[in-house]
Amino acid sequence: MTGYVQIYTGDGKGKTTAALGLALRAAGAGLNVFFGQFVKGQRYSEVETIVGSIPSITLRQYGRSCFIRQAPEAEDIRLARDGLAEMATIVSAGQHDIVVFDEVNIAIHFHLFEVDDLLTIIRGRPKHVEIIITGRNADPKLIEAADLVTEMREIKHYYQQNVAARRGIEF
Repeated sequence: MTGYVQIYTGDGKGKTTAALGLALRAAGAGLNVFFGQFVKGQRYSEVETIVGSIPSITLRQYGRSCFIRQAPEAEDIRLARDGLAEMATIVSAGQHDIVVFDEVNIAIHFHLFEVDDLLTIIRGRPKHVEIIITGRNADPKLIEAADLVTEMREIKHYYQQNVAARRGIEF
């Protein structure tokens, strides 16, 4: 099977959720998935479900216990670069059919590493490896390199009514 590059980006909700749904579908079809989460270190509900329960999905986080909202700190940069290096090795090994770079667009946006670093990984991947990229602010170079790009656009969101994130829905 030929692997493609998919991007889920935009200001709307659902980018990580789309990637998780794809990972779950792939696991159900007997495919091996590596799910790397950049700038995330919290134990989200999906982490609790996947780790130890779905052996064909490996999930790793490359972030601290808080999401970056301002200038990154040295630890944010170190974790992201270490994660990218690990994922480069995983992609090139070709043992996973699908490799998800969750929130990698945010890592690039905050200059934790350069877009060209990710493009090198994408271009050097084995032909069967499907790459999934998520996060707001997808770099135009990534969009150009992708085979499928979906933009999630917020039309209306209950956050605007001061509804806090809910366990099992947003985290």
